[in-house]
Amino acid sequence: MIKAENIVKSFGNLTVLKGVTVELPEKKVIAIVGPSGAGKTTLLQILGTLSHPDSGTLIINGEDVFSLKDKGIARFRNQHIGFVFQFHHLLPEFTAIENVCMPALIAKVSYADAQKKAKELLDFLGLNHRFDHKPAELSGGEQQRVAVARALINNPLVVFADEPSGNLDSQNKEDLHNLFFTLRDKMGQTFVIVTHDRDLAQMADLQLTMNDGRFV
Repeated sequence: MIKAENIVKSFGNLTVLKGVTVELPEKKVIAIVGPSGAGKTTLLQILGTLSHPDSGTLIINGEDVFSLKDKGIARFRNQHIGFVFQFHHLLPEFTAIENVCMPALIAKVSYADAQKKAKELLDFLGLNHRFDHKPAELSGGEQQRVAVARALINNPLVVFADEPSGNLDSQNKEDLHNLFFTLRDKMGQTFVIVTHDRDLAQMADLQLTMNDGRFV
């Protein structure tokens, strides 16, 4: 579903990605591992269209993403890509359900329909008693599950996750990891996850290792 060819990215005189080529299948949990500074997060940002490469192509579900103009890329990202980060980045002034609704509202889904879908997702994730709670009223594990629901609200082709369990205790970490595989099995969701967590990497359907700006 995702095909990147000869992706190069530099910051000043430092070349972080040195001609990365990779194909990623759908409906799988894919772990990208490797030492700090290997280029994992930079690659994830490019695959997620948050950053442009200096050169190379990215095809997602048949769409040559970087051939689109900026508004087209933003629209594609909103409609087809979800994100989960180490720090949940929930908006503190909004409730759980309002946070989850945000990407759908940006996509011009009606508030009633967005709220219905958000409630379904939060219920599925075991948070039906937390609809009206703000992030400060939620545990770390609950906040991250709200972030997962937000990532899923627009039925994305793929969810990109950058160290999603890096800020969680061992029990919440295990719960989050198991959730990814439940979502793969029950929703056919694709996850591409940058992680230093060995347990998660070993559970993944596909484990890819980066070092010095390339897959090895």
